[in-house]
Amino acid sequence: MARSKVEKAPTFNFPDDLKEIGSLLGQCDVTDAKGRYLHWSQFKWRVDKENAESLWKAVKFKRMSQYKQIGLKDENDNPFVYCTPHSMEATLYQLVKITGGNVGTVADSTASDSLQSRFLVSSLIMEEAITSAQLEGASTTREVAKKMLEEEREPIDEDERMILNNYLLLKHAEQKNKDELTVDMILEFHRIATQGTTENNVIPGEFRADNDIYIEDGDGNVAHQPPDFHLIEERLKALCEFANQDHSGQGGCDFVHPLIKAIVLHFMMGFEHPFRDGNGRTARALFYWFMLKSEYKLFKYISISKLLKEKPKDYGLSYMYTEKDDNDLTYFIYYQLDTISKAFEELKNYLDHKVYEFKKISESLEKTAWGSTLNFIQKDLIKKAVKEPGRVFTIKEVSKSYSITDNTSRTYLNKLTEFKLFLSTKDGRKTIYIAPSDLLKKLNSAKI
Repeated sequence: MARSKVEKAPTFNFPDDLKEIGSLLGQCDVTDAKGRYLHWSQFKWRVDKENAESLWKAVKFKRMSQYKQIGLKDENDNPFVYCTPHSMEATLYQLVKITGGNVGTVADSTASDSLQSRFLVSSLIMEEAITSAQLEGASTTREVAKKMLEEEREPIDEDERMILNNYLLLKHAEQKNKDELTVDMILEFHRIATQGTTENNVIPGEFRADNDIYIEDGDGNVAHQPPDFHLIEERLKALCEFANQDHSGQGGCDFVHPLIKAIVLHFMMGFEHPFRDGNGRTARALFYWFMLKSEYKLFKYISISKLLKEKPKDYGLSYMYTEKDDNDLTYFIYYQLDTISKAFEELKNYLDHKVYEFKKISESLEKTAWGSTLNFIQKDLIKKAVKEPGRVFTIKEVSKSYSITDNTSRTYLNKLTEFKLFLSTKDGRKTIYIAPSDLLKKLNSAKI
């Protein structure tokens, strides 16, 4: 199989290359004039062709002088490094400003606590579970998958099983956010991610036992051959040590920004590729786990997989740039920070839309005889019913979506039936509630 097309960056040889670049150092910086951290493959055609390699070495020298080591190495004992140029620090500052607050600080019109703590959490975790599975090849539609999760029905095929597993994995990662990382925890993450699936002969919760695995780029070329399987346990122990190490910068220890640390954990799981399948899902769960552990609570609301799914080639390139330039993780960090920034922009749009929809239905209801007697959840159920006439609601689905008890769910749904806003009937022994096709007409005609 052909090797990847990303060209290996020229290496800076100290001290020999220093004489060659002395006069060029004033012209170069770690990033270009637009703040971009370019790989050699992107850099060489933006500068004078005859002088490209010398200019690159001047840039490389400046980067090397800023490199920070993290204590992790590849299988050939070469260290992984990164640096934090001004443009990266600016992005980190903006992200910390956003992620330090609650959901209301993201939306233009402040989202209420009810909006934040009830339907948004489960709704958006479902979104991430679905797109994470689709990124790995699951073909079930979003609507069908979301209904399966809401109704807690059993998956009917392997694609649905992968989505349910992802949902359970994210919930599990959230529950474990006070724990230190161990090899056993990584194995448990993987077991949940792949239970009941057969892709690539995966064995849930077990490391691969051979080296016949490699990662392709978007064009079918070999992009990465993971380290030897005999080294997996030893290397993951080192990764756990890195995850658990104090990087707060206090008391004389090194400072590693929590966002950067989470991104490094994500990268390293992909690099090590310890499992036959499910490495990506496990890596994203690990990122999610560390952000929640570091008390960046808003990360439970964003879907990184959705954006990775839209540009999988860029995701692969960010890995390859790191490998083709002396394990410089800065490329991957920039890519992930950009992805996270876009994910928060999408969250803002999502929230604004949800708040607008909710306010619109609330305003309509306020003009009816029921307006003052309905609570937030009942109004939100009516909003869903208006959008989807004929939709079936169950007690279990509503209790799960809004984090309420089955009894409370039953009370709310029965009240909507009593007001003749919903219809109820029996499905075997279970009561189901149906959104009538004329609900909107009923609301309009009932205005006071």
